[in-house]
Amino acid sequence: MNIHSAWSFKYFADPQISRGNNAEMNKEVAPQHGKDSRERILAAARTLFDHRGFHQTPMADLAVTAQVSVGQIYRLFKSKEDVISAIVEDDARSWNAQLAQLRKQLDDRKLTIEQVFEHLLLDCVSEHHDGLRFDILAESVRQDRVGDIVAKMCADIQEILRYFACVANPALNDDVLDVAEELLLACLFGIGHRRTSRSKMAGSQIAKESAHMIVKALRNITQSAEPA
Repeated sequence: MNIHSAWSFKYFADPQISRGNNAEMNKEVAPQHGKDSRERILAAARTLFDHRGFHQTPMADLAVTAQVSVGQIYRLFKSKEDVISAIVEDDARSWNAQLAQLRKQLDDRKLTIEQVFEHLLLDCVSEHHDGLRFDILAESVRQDRVGDIVAKMCADIQEILRYFACVANPALNDDVLDVAEELLLACLFGIGHRRTSRSKMAGSQIAKESAHMIVKALRNITQSAEPA
């Protein structure tokens, strides 16, 4: 995604976070099974990783917040690294589904290309899980598995961004499109972390004006990208 994100777009609502109450932390929790248990573990992990950080979240805290036993977590995930990998995989599926839907609406002429970019940007600026997204980026450097998932997600996003750029300006050649997809991906990454700059502009205004500038810039490109 929450890239916001990349990285994702639609995160689970925050469950209540335990903050060091030993009696609460030691309370026995009945194991849960199946899909519901997995979803609650990942929802709890999103919240705890976002607020505390990946490395500062013990499995015991995750179990209490998810209302499962530690043993149940290990039955579903081999390690905490597997938990964050699962979060990234879920976010990648969410990104792909949303991009496919936007492309369909564009092809069906239900959205203009400017509206497509506005939707993408608005989703990025609307997310507030900055801590989680920074942790995912950090772990993508530290862990090969997370890095591979993030790299694949970025490649999929770049492919559709290339298509969107071509719709904005069908005259763009491959060299220019190579640059455009990189620049557009960087824009999504950067604007998704705008809270770190304490921006005073409304997210809707940023998304709308940025989409207009992006499309205008793409349409005004008339020359091929020259090799350095």
